[in-house]
Amino acid sequence: MSFIPDSSRSRFGFSLHVLTLSLVLLASISAFGQTNPSTQERPRRALPTEPEPQDIIKVDTDLVPLDVVATDAKGRLVGNLKKEDFKLYEDGIERPIASFNIEKIEGAPRPVAIVFAIDLSGSMTPEEVDRVSDAMREFSRRLAEHPAVFALMTFGMHVKTMQSFTSDRDKLDRAFERLAHEPNGMSTHAYDAVDDAVRMLARHAPLTKQHQMVKRAVVVITDGFPVGDVVSPETVIERANAADTSVYVVTMPSYTRVLASAKMMPLPTPLDVSGLVEKTGGRSVYADQNDLGPLFRAIAEDVAAAYAIGFYPPAENRRDGKLHTIRIEGPAGLTLRQSRSGYSSQKADGRKQ
Repeated sequence: MSFIPDSSRSRFGFSLHVLTLSLVLLASISAFGQTNPSTQERPRRALPTEPEPQDIIKVDTDLVPLDVVATDAKGRLVGNLKKEDFKLYEDGIERPIASFNIEKIEGAPRPVAIVFAIDLSGSMTPEEVDRVSDAMREFSRRLAEHPAVFALMTFGMHVKTMQSFTSDRDKLDRAFERLAHEPNGMSTHAYDAVDDAVRMLARHAPLTKQHQMVKRAVVVITDGFPVGDVVSPETVIERANAADTSVYVVTMPSYTRVLASAKMMPLPTPLDVSGLVEKTGGRSVYADQNDLGPLFRAIAEDVAAAYAIGFYPPAENRRDGKLHTIRIEGPAGLTLRQSRSGYSSQKADGRKQ
C-alpha cells in the first residue's frame, strides 16, 4: 500500500477538481456549438458578406430603390404613368425622385428575376402539381420578351432548389417535369422557402442589367398554412425589403375546398395575415381548378408592369442607422402597391442598427 503525504494529497485533489471543471466547461461549449440549428432563427443578414461575380452595372449604394404597381378602381393595371405623376415622401417629407423606370425603356423590356416556390408538403394533389407546372410555363412564356431568369424551389419538410437561375426554357421545363417525383413530407416550411428564395435573389440576381433596374419576385404556390418554419415572417419581410423583392402567393384549391361547403369567400390564410404579401408589394390570389393559366398570366403582367422608382436620402439619413419610412403617392383614384414601406440606413461604421 503506497503512502501519499497530506500536502500532496491536497494538491492532487485540487488538480483533479480543476481538471473536472475544465472537462465540464469543454463539454458545455461543445454542446452549445452542436445545438440543433432547427431551433434557432437564421442570421438576420439579407445580403451576402462576400461579393460574388455578377454581370452587373454598379449602382450608387446611397440610392434607395422600390417598385410600385398602380391599378385603377376596377383592379386593372395602369401602365402609362410618368415620373411627374408620382410623389415620394421619406419620413413624411417629400423627396425628389432620382430614377424612374417603366416596363419598357426605348423599347427595351425591363429585366426580371423570378423564383417559383411550390408546396409539395402532401396537401397538394398530383393533379394540382401538374396544373401548377403548366401554369408556371405559361407565366414564363408571358415574360418571353423580357430579359428573364427563373429558378425553381420546392418546400415541405425541407426546402430544395430544383433549378438555379436560368434563362434556358428547356432546363426550366425539365425541372417542372421532375416535380411529380418530389415527395417532401407533411410539414410546410413556407417562410423558410421564401427566405431561401430571397437569399438566392440577393446573391445571384443583379440589381441592374442592361441599364435598367431588375424586377425581383418570389411566386409561392401553396395551401397557405405554414408549419414548422425556422425563420419568422418578420425576418422574411425584412430581408425581402432589403433585397427589394416582392412576394406573390397563389393559394391552391386544397385550401378553398375546405370552405366550399360553407359557401363563403375564402378566409385569409396565415400567409395573408402575416403581411408577407402586403408589405413587399406583391399580390395574393386564390386559385380554382380551372383558372390557373389566366391567373398566372395575370401575375406575370403584374410583375412586368411595376414602376421602378429610386431616390437619394439626405446625407444626414444615410449613415444614422435608423429605420426610415417611404410613402408613394400617385394620381387620384389609383391604388398603389409598393415593394417596401421603408429602409434601414447603415451606421457610420457600416453596421445596420
